[in-house]
Amino acid sequence: MLMLRPPGVYPPQGDTELLAECVRLEPLDGSSRVLDLCTGTGAVALAAAHSGARVTAVDLSVRAVATAWCNTRLHHRRVRLHHGDLLSPVVGRRFDLVTANPPYLPADPGRSHPGRGAALAWDAGRDGRLVLDRICRAAPGVLAGGGVLLVVQSALANVPATVSLLRAAGLRVRVAARRHQPFGPVMSARAELFEQRGLIGPGERAEELVVVRGVRER
Repeated sequence: MLMLRPPGVYPPQGDTELLAECVRLEPLDGSSRVLDLCTGTGAVALAAAHSGARVTAVDLSVRAVATAWCNTRLHHRRVRLHHGDLLSPVVGRRFDLVTANPPYLPADPGRSHPGRGAALAWDAGRDGRLVLDRICRAAPGVLAGGGVLLVVQSALANVPATVSLLRAAGLRVRVAARRHQPFGPVMSARAELFEQRGLIGPGERAEELVVVRGVRER
């Protein structure tokens, strides 16, 4: 899929593709209400929009929202776009599907806040869960009965914690997809840090991506 990817906006990568594949497996139609969090270029929102679903997408980056707007026009799809922090632009609304490709990369131990600029798309605190934990606690509350939450993350950011939080929120949870891929430039630059913290073995330069699927009972 042709996508505009300006500097400073997270480009579609393996995690984007894996999440989009899972979206395409969901039974969406013109009556489906979809929310895409941390939309970036809008690639996952577009995957949902191709089904005819009514899609809303949110990102904290103004540049990302502008890029997603351009990409939705490029592909002649209607997506309602909001600049804001996760669920703040959609208070009071309910959705049949919520998707999220949040920042999940463990950062330097002394950093407890999101990155800046392009790093906003990947830096997620010491353990990589700065945004993941917020999504796991808040997103189940906007799901309609029978609604589905799909979250993609690296195995380096503690997948069992995601599963546990979503189950505590009342969802039926399973790992829907996995993919192994070599480290990209950002991961490679932090490989020594990951080794020191025991997140990867010596010389290991690949990660496992995981999509966690949670369902709200009807």
